[in-house]
Amino acid sequence: MIPKKLEKGDKIGIIAPSSPITEESLETVNNSILLMESSGFEIKFGKYVFENTLGYGATAKQKAEDINEMFKDPEIKAIFCVCGGANSNSTFEYLDYELIKSNPKIICGFSDSTSLTNIITEKTGLITFSGPTFKSLTSWETPYGYDQVIKKFVQKDMKLKEQGDEFKVIKPGIAEGKLIGGNLSLISEMCSGKKYSLNFDNKILFIEELSLESYPELVSNHLYNMKQNNVFDVIKGIWVGNYEGSIALEKILLDTLDGEYDFPIIKSNNFGHTEKKQIIPIGTKAKIDTSKENMIEVVEDYIE
Repeated sequence: MIPKKLEKGDKIGIIAPSSPITEESLETVNNSILLMESSGFEIKFGKYVFENTLGYGATAKQKAEDINEMFKDPEIKAIFCVCGGANSNSTFEYLDYELIKSNPKIICGFSDSTSLTNIITEKTGLITFSGPTFKSLTSWETPYGYDQVIKKFVQKDMKLKEQGDEFKVIKPGIAEGKLIGGNLSLISEMCSGKKYSLNFDNKILFIEELSLESYPELVSNHLYNMKQNNVFDVIKGIWVGNYEGSIALEKILLDTLDGEYDFPIIKSNNFGHTEKKQIIPIGTKAKIDTSKENMIEVVEDYIE
């Protein structure tokens, strides 16, 4: 299921499935509002985006209510998660998946929102997007804003490898499959075969992590959890994104795989917890071909 593209004048909904908007983040959020309004868009905040009922955000039901209402509201044409944090998975059992399926629209976020976007794609078939949060549009030294982010949803021009992006081949090969992934620790939690787990069959897995410097053994733990749940037996390829620290995620990955698998693996720094956050359409078919300069590309429509 493909969402419709954005047009200038559209109203964009802002939700907080993870952390709320705080006093400390308010200035950055206001900057993002000004940027979007100056680009020709209206902004509507969810009812509970400032709520801190539990000390780390709104309740699960409150967060889910905001998400459902944004999909239900015919004036809302796209939805952005305001920021990362934790706990977006608490909303899963309260989401109205039939409502979402009947009202397909763009929804975008990264970090903890990995759980939300992937489960929506899993349960409804809607293409969702791993990409900047609303706050991150203006929170870096080089704001992303309209030209680098929203314009891609307007012009339907979303390349996975853009000019200046540096890619390298970890393991050569060719693969084709639908994209699934995001933050490694969260994806690892969703591979256990339980009620809200993901189907990794014939998928291209993209993964990133915040930091490997302090606890690289946790990254190993996440990867071994995926291996022991047979994820690497069924996927078609892996795309490794950004991470902080001097320890290479791909080194830990190769140690985990131990030469047992034939799929290609590529590495880039253009998505994840980094200033540049490439927009990646979850659920869209992509192709890896390490013999080409443009070694990963989308091969089917992701927006209409």
